[in-house]
Order: sequence, then C-alpha cells, then structure tokens
Amino acid sequence: MMTIRKTCLCILLIAMATGIALAQGSGISSGYPTPRNGFSVSEQRGHGLYLRYCVYCHGVYGDGNGDNAPFIDPKPRDFTIATFKCRSTPTGTLPLDSDLIHTLVRGVETSNMPSWRPLSDENRDDLIAYIKTFSERWKTEKPGEPIKIPPETPVDIASIRRGHDLFEKVECWKCHGQQGHGDGPSASTLTDSKDQPIRPYNFASAGNDGRFKCGVTNEDLYRIFMTGLDGTPMPSFADVIQPNDAWDLVHYLRTLQVNRRSKEREVLKAAGGPTTLKTPENKSENNSPANSTTLVRSGGR
Repeated sequence: MMTIRKTCLCILLIAMATGIALAQGSGISSGYPTPRNGFSVSEQRGHGLYLRYCVYCHGVYGDGNGDNAPFIDPKPRDFTIATFKCRSTPTGTLPLDSDLIHTLVRGVETSNMPSWRPLSDENRDDLIAYIKTFSERWKTEKPGEPIKIPPETPVDIASIRRGHDLFEKVECWKCHGQQGHGDGPSASTLTDSKDQPIRPYNFASAGNDGRFKCGVTNEDLYRIFMTGLDGTPMPSFADVIQPNDAWDLVHYLRTLQVNRRSKEREVLKAAGGPTTLKTPENKSENNSPANSTTLVRSGGR
C-alpha cells in the first residue's frame, strides 16, 4: 500500500510540476469531454485544471472512478453525490466553498489526497467551481450555516475526566477502541456509503502534529464530531453533547495521541496518568455505562 501511495503521489506531483504553468491555458487533453454549454469562464478554467490534476483519481465524470481508483484506499471522493466529510456545516448539508478549498489546500490525512497548496487562489476557486458542476445538488440546495464553536474551555484534569466519561457514554470506544487505537469491537464491520470497508481513526498513530483527517487544531477536532463525517459511520454529536461539554471530549481525545506533546497529556501526566480516569463503573474493557447512546450510522470513517 505504501508503494502504491508513493506512486500515486509521484504522478500527482509530476502533474503539478509540469502543469501549473500551463493551468491558465485553454487546451484540453484529447479524448476527454469538453465543458458543456453554459459553463462560466471560471468553470471552463476549472475543467482544464481538473483534467490536469484530479481526473487520475476522481475520474472524467467526477464519480471517483479514475484510472488510479482501483489501487487507492480509501477510494477517491465521488463528486456526483456532493457528500463531503470535511465541513463546517451541519451533517447532511452542503459545505461552504471555503470548506472545499481548505480540503484542497490541506489534503486529507491517511489518504492519497495530497495538499494542492501550490495552486493559486484563482486556480482553487476555478477548480471548486468546476467540481460543483458534477452534482445537481449545488443547483437546488444552499450550503448549510456553519456551526458555532464556543471559546475553548480550560484544559484541566476535571475537563479530561468529563471527556473520558463522554467517550464511554456515547460509546466512542465501540469503533475507536478503549485506548483509541481504532480497534473497537465494531471496527472490522464498518463500511462507507459505497459499502467499502473502512477503519476508524487510530489516535495513537498520529504524529507529533496530531493531524486528523479534517485538520490539526482542537477547533478542527471539535468541528469533526459536531458536524460528523458525512458518508461514513462517524455521526454528528450535535444533538447529543452540549456545546461546552464537547470541549471536554476534545481534551480527552488529545490524551490518546501518545506520540504528540500536548498540554492535555501534560495535565493528565501531572494528575497521575490514565489510571486516574478509571472509575468502578467503567473499568471494564467490554462494558460502557447503561445509559450510553450508540450513534453509528451506515457509511465509512
């Protein structure tokens, strides 16, 4: 898999190195469809960019069936259904253009989607404009309103303990495992919205930057579980967790990233380490509180 990933990234990087200077041109590769009548100037420019940088994985028709797709895991995004993991908007709604641009610039962790930071702002806008032509949803729906993220609460041992209790209560451990290794009892059964097997996030595998699929900051992590990752079993917890309480879960999840130096891990260590979070009610690896709420939907992580 590492060899395949490197090969795919090499193809993409070569395309970037040779094509960015030509990106403003109007020439279209032979054998590919030309833009449909009625396309804006921005969409037409985006079409050329898409053929240079995106078609290899996402396919000519934006359905995720490019030439490289059979060798990629997880599979490339299907733009025809306009369902996106990384959003600032509520679950089930369309993302903002800025959400799509952030993904384009950042790339997607634990996938073959690289960062396209070298593209100019205009290139990014044009590419997003073209990608949106693949789905009728963009013509009939408006993006959702971004969720409101309250100021982060203090990082202290009381917050981490409450976060640990929430982790148990809403049964995060069923997918992510008791230690956050992505090895919970449901992990091997999960599939994405196209019925492809998918694994939960392994917190322990994160490097020192603590990067997640949709970002790196505590605010990004807050946003992930309050909006959910659409198309995956990772639901939104907006209707289950109070906004300020969600920060407690953020603080606890950060302690599971054992390869990352963080204030959360320092606070936990000073308080005596992970064993200080255990209570008689949740010591068992196989049980969670009786009033827990399971929130796993069909789809991929």
